[in-house]
Amino acid sequence: MRVDILSREYPPDVYGGAGVHVAQLVGVLRSRLDVRVHTFGDPRPEPGVTAYPEPETLAGANAALRTLGVDLGMAAGAAGADVVHSHTWYANLGGHLAGLLHDVPHVLTAHSLEPLRPWKAEQLGGGYAVSSWAERTAYEGAAGVIAVSDGMRNDILRSYPQVDPAKVVTVHNGIDLTDWQRVDDAGQLATQAAALGVDSSRPSVVFVGRITRQKGLPYLLRAAALLPPDVQLVLAAGAPDTPQIADEVAGLVASLAETRSGVVWLDRMLSRPEVCTILSAATTFVCPSVYEPLGIVNLEAMACGAAVVGTATGGIPEVVDDGVTGRLVPIDQVDDGTGTPRDPDTFVHDLAAVLTEVTSDPARAREYGTAGRRRAEEHFSWEAIADRTVEVYESVR
Repeated sequence: MRVDILSREYPPDVYGGAGVHVAQLVGVLRSRLDVRVHTFGDPRPEPGVTAYPEPETLAGANAALRTLGVDLGMAAGAAGADVVHSHTWYANLGGHLAGLLHDVPHVLTAHSLEPLRPWKAEQLGGGYAVSSWAERTAYEGAAGVIAVSDGMRNDILRSYPQVDPAKVVTVHNGIDLTDWQRVDDAGQLATQAAALGVDSSRPSVVFVGRITRQKGLPYLLRAAALLPPDVQLVLAAGAPDTPQIADEVAGLVASLAETRSGVVWLDRMLSRPEVCTILSAATTFVCPSVYEPLGIVNLEAMACGAAVVGTATGGIPEVVDDGVTGRLVPIDQVDDGTGTPRDPDTFVHDLAAVLTEVTSDPARAREYGTAGRRRAEEHFSWEAIADRTVEVYESVR
């Protein structure tokens, strides 16, 4: 079987969980199938990978239109595939058109949903209406839809009621347990952490993620002001969606740093060894998202033996076993697609209370981390996920 995978992100251009997912999935599937990759951007030296630049005639156009211009090239390039498999709205229309053009099944994986990210209108303007149309068209026409969590599956069926529930299956995200491991040597960890500005002898709360509304970073920064004074806050946070949220986060970080020590902001893309270092040094990792289909970063933290504190929303409760691998923070959200807490102050105080609980008991936090690594090994291996994905391909042929 030849499967052509369409994705905006592919190494070395990976900046989010969807890109990590595609890179890992392709690597495992290649031992089973003939896999071709179609991606955005500059040429890749990797065999079987074709990259497509934005059409010059669309230079300066709305970002959504430039994306669809790339999709047209990818659709043409998928000739000869038995199945096309797209990831995220950026490539979904390319997969849909490839399926129509070449008369083959189109499978898509849902990593997020445009109706549940209305703040993207800040970023795309009228392009948000275009991206929403592209996504809806692809979902309603797909032969199969893969949700990365049961929570995501529910969101798909609620957002797109025209989609046949029988076509939507859950296949969780996975984690490469070889790449993501704890730094156990205390001396080595102290040296590596210090190079990043982190004191491994102090309790710490670590956040890793993009600066976007869905990640809930402003809520975390407000909660951090309520933490015990000895607790460090380590933020590996960059790639802001808009200047507005960049300014908001920068202001909150500056204000927090005026009142407490140990505020470390690494506003760049860290290497995997650097992320492993700060996760290994963490008393707990935190995922304060208001929208999170699953959250590969939670699996990365668990693989590094870190306790995880996460919002009880989306697919996070399918990853974090409350009271075993970490803690879940309750959230009551408005039903308008934004994920906004009905009472933001309550959410901030609840988040601070759980983080205080975990950082105040390092022994228990370490137990959570050990259990988290074990859960990652037993439930989220890429081999099992690849097997399930192949089953989906075979079911739609």
